[in-house]
Amino acid sequence: MKRMIFGIAIGSVLMIGTSLPLAMAQHGHGDHDHGAHAEEAALPNCPIMDEPINLAISVATDDGPVYFCCDGCIPKFQKNPAKYAAKVAAQRKALAHRAKAQVTCPVTGEPVKQKFFVESNGKKVYVCCKGCIGKYQRDPAKYASALANSFTYQTKCPVMGGDIDPTVFTKLSTGETIYYCCPGCDKPLRANPAKYNKNLVSQGITINWAAVKKADSGKGHGDHDHGHGADGHEDHDH
Repeated sequence: MKRMIFGIAIGSVLMIGTSLPLAMAQHGHGDHDHGAHAEEAALPNCPIMDEPINLAISVATDDGPVYFCCDGCIPKFQKNPAKYAAKVAAQRKALAHRAKAQVTCPVTGEPVKQKFFVESNGKKVYVCCKGCIGKYQRDPAKYASALANSFTYQTKCPVMGGDIDPTVFTKLSTGETIYYCCPGCDKPLRANPAKYNKNLVSQGITINWAAVKKADSGKGHGDHDHGHGADGHEDHDH
């Protein structure tokens, strides 16, 4: 009887041990309603303040963006980038496996379209039009820096939870860019940012909506919506 109980216990441990990696692998990849999704791994630190970064605050460099906890850290970094090289390298290593989406063409800087791409080192490099394919292929090194800065870590629409469309975004009056799955998602976010804010925060994007409102009132108009979305996206029910 003891041998039987021991055997059952070992079998249970083996079953649990093999099922956990599967459960962990599936975590955060299922379909969720209204933009709710599993949070990513903890954010790495700002190279200046050693506090968690805000993925909405960054500065472009030749090797890709560097992220900070606040806008005030950017001029300190730009004054002496070499001083923070080790911390920047650690930040990039921590972000290496985080989900991201290419949103701008490395050739023109315009929003990419998924039907235009180049295969490079086993990965797809997206561009904005057919004409950019040849330009990129002729001299990939020329566009290496632009490509490194062409991604966003906001991969899900904060309203509907679908994959973002790089051609559909809002440039906030405070400088941040928010991407959506379709043009109709911009209006509900503007009308009630508090309702959808958690879906941005879960992706490492923190927006100071009070500052946005203040900036908007000072300009006398709201944020600007850019892009028209891919075919079929306008049919979402909001």
